Amino acid sequence: MNEPVRRLSIVVLTLVLMLMMSASFIQVINASDLNQDPRNVRTLYRQYGNFRGPFVVDGESIVWSAPVDDPYNYQRTYADGALYAPATGFYSIVYGRTALEQTENELLNGTADSLFWTRLGNLFAGEQQQGASIELTLKASMQRVATEQLGDQRGAVVALDPRTGQILAMVTSPSYDPALLAGHDTAEVNANYQELLNREDGPLINRAIAGDTYPPGSTFKLIDAAAALEAGYDADTELYAPQELDLPGTSRTIGNYGGAACSSNDSMTLADALRISCNTAFADLGMDLQWSVVQRKAEDFGWTDGITVPLTVTKSRLPENPNEAQTAMSALGQYDVRATPLQMAMVAAGIANDGVLMKPYLVDTVRASDLTVVDVTSPEIYKEAMTRSDANTLTEMMVGVVDNGTGTAARINGVEVAGKTGTAETGQDTSPHAWFVSFAPADDPVVALAVIVENGGSVGDEATGGAVAAPIAKAVMEEAIRLEREGDL
Repeated sequence: MNEPVRRLSIVVLTLVLMLMMSASFIQVINASDLNQDPRNVRTLYRQYGNFRGPFVVDGESIVWSAPVDDPYNYQRTYADGALYAPATGFYSIVYGRTALEQTENELLNGTADSLFWTRLGNLFAGEQQQGASIELTLKASMQRVATEQLGDQRGAVVALDPRTGQILAMVTSPSYDPALLAGHDTAEVNANYQELLNREDGPLINRAIAGDTYPPGSTFKLIDAAAALEAGYDADTELYAPQELDLPGTSRTIGNYGGAACSSNDSMTLADALRISCNTAFADLGMDLQWSVVQRKAEDFGWTDGITVPLTVTKSRLPENPNEAQTAMSALGQYDVRATPLQMAMVAAGIANDGVLMKPYLVDTVRASDLTVVDVTSPEIYKEAMTRSDANTLTEMMVGVVDNGTGTAARINGVEVAGKTGTAETGQDTSPHAWFVSFAPADDPVVALAVIVENGGSVGDEATGGAVAAPIAKAVMEEAIRLEREGDL
């Protein structure tokens, strides 16, 4: 072989080796980055073009993937989208996934380890990979009742089965239709998202578990009462209950709703103080107990914990080292005390279940595409919040609130209801939030819930928890009791 041919051979061999190395780098080392590059349309089609499992409520699919004649193959479809959006979230080719569409993504798209044998069966059968179906704990009729009752008022409703921790209803108002963000027209999806994002009423916020937490107002008196019972008080223990209470170290005072006196002699029992929601009595009680005692009891009910259901729940907050005046305000669910509606529903559920707080959860059963069960959520004790005896005493006190106290609007004929009202100042130049926390039937509870209506809803400045939130809670509890009687709960 002459010299020019040998040199040419070396150049060709070098080029071939360089080509092989480049191909190997692209196909092996750089493959992951290329697959994840948002400009890679084929990756986008592959990710969004697979059949995705449905969400199921009461045996009916509420979200599913419908075949379509476009490069994506399937269109994520939402029935009653706004009704379930706080739980399901959205699945968008532009904005990705939120809520359960995100947390359960590997099950829905079929890539979860628990679906290995299903994938293997699909491969041998020459079938497309199939995602799992996710059966939720929500009850459709309770979702609808809560949504209808809230109407166009901003707020939230969370209902739990206190016996298991199942989330029976999770409603936030206003809501949105995930279909607006699930379309395949990217320009339209972008426009829809910006419109939702720019709305002042925040429809994308899940007020039930996330976003801004709320001052719980007088519903926090349930924590004070539970702490007092544990400290040796009973329902008949007399509390100091003046018309106005001086705040130590300040020139300010605490008064009662409307400036009224709680009693004629500045004294009343713990049960009566809860029944009429006497501010001065509970502010003084909080200082007598000291904040560390109240804080410990709040933490027994899950306050400050990071909870997943499997959606991530915003932590409820408590003040750090408050002084006496701040402790008095905190005992009324004000100052730096903040809670999610789910947290307040957990307080009701813990009392309802003889002091045993169950871990809340939203996903009931996971089924493979052939309907075999992949996973079932088992009820799990979360915390021992209080003793059975104290829980029973507090239940009787809460029944008094509904029978002849501030919560009479939650009465249900033939059923004993336990509840607590709350009217929480926001610290702004706005109307107070209206709360109601309750469970029923009081002697054998099947539902525990919390309702919040932001800034008094349609009533505004004149709103109270008893007038605005209690009727909503009543309607949801009635529906839960009906489902239980018919064997559907």
